[in-house]
Amino acid sequence: MTNMDKLSRQAPDPHRIGILPIPGFALMSHAATVEPLRAANLLAGRLLYEVIHIAPTPDPVCSSGAAQVRPEAGLADDLHLDNLFIVAGGDPATYPARALTPWLSRQAREGVVLGGVSGGPIILARAGLMGDRRMTVHWEYAAALAEVAPDLRIERTLYVIDRDRMTCAGGTAPMDMMHALIATHHGRAFAREVSDWFMHTEIRPPTGPQRSGLVERVGTQSAAILDAVEAMEGNIADPLSLPYLAQIARLSPRQLNRLFRQHLGQTTHGYYRRLRLDKARNLLRNSALSLTEVALATGFASSSHFSRAYRAEYGQPPSKYR
Repeated sequence: MTNMDKLSRQAPDPHRIGILPIPGFALMSHAATVEPLRAANLLAGRLLYEVIHIAPTPDPVCSSGAAQVRPEAGLADDLHLDNLFIVAGGDPATYPARALTPWLSRQAREGVVLGGVSGGPIILARAGLMGDRRMTVHWEYAAALAEVAPDLRIERTLYVIDRDRMTCAGGTAPMDMMHALIATHHGRAFAREVSDWFMHTEIRPPTGPQRSGLVERVGTQSAAILDAVEAMEGNIADPLSLPYLAQIARLSPRQLNRLFRQHLGQTTHGYYRRLRLDKARNLLRNSALSLTEVALATGFASSSHFSRAYRAEYGQPPSKYR
């Protein structure tokens, strides 16, 4: 008897899964959340998961592309959910989430397992619902969230399940998180069948990295450069000196500069400055920090120093980009 045959002969009530899409959500993140649940129903031959899209208004919710999701329920409806996933993209830090806070808090009190996908964990954090839970968020939002809420327990992993909270990084990461959810409800063998349905044959652990390794990102296998860049990435707000970076790389400053020029086409200092400006650009896009706060968070002595460096790199002042 196959796993599907066994499931079709059992008839527990379906799990009611609420999906709350935030305007500007990424279609990939949404699909990777809901499609495994649809496939589970199809493979089982019955309704294992009842998926309900929810929104504050009956209007369709627009994704970051051309697709829209039409909600089937509102915040005032009696939903009796088991799980609720907030799927957000774009700029979730600017979404007026305060109106959702009482409703989300009520769901938590009623025992609903709350989840956030991509930028969705930011909505949960702003509602005060992640204070004592481990969590993750898409790497694009992680730095900004850590700056404004340094007490949050943010992990740079694919997904985190901490008691009654489930958060993941978005993109294809929800497929791995849904695999874990389905395995909990219906066993690992059936969850594997669902993943195989999507040719998702390499199930990643929750602790898997969100981004490619240093070799892929930096574009070199030079151990000295990789050691220096790793130190740079860990010291953005307080930049390390060239002699100190050279000491980490076990080279002289002159040798390290020569390696950077040879492999990356720029000086060590120039690469470091671009790293810091890239983080500044991320903070401008994904946080409400002032220009002075962004400057200090990325190792610039003042907002004027930051503005000059930013304009030289990107051809416009940071205020215009924001």
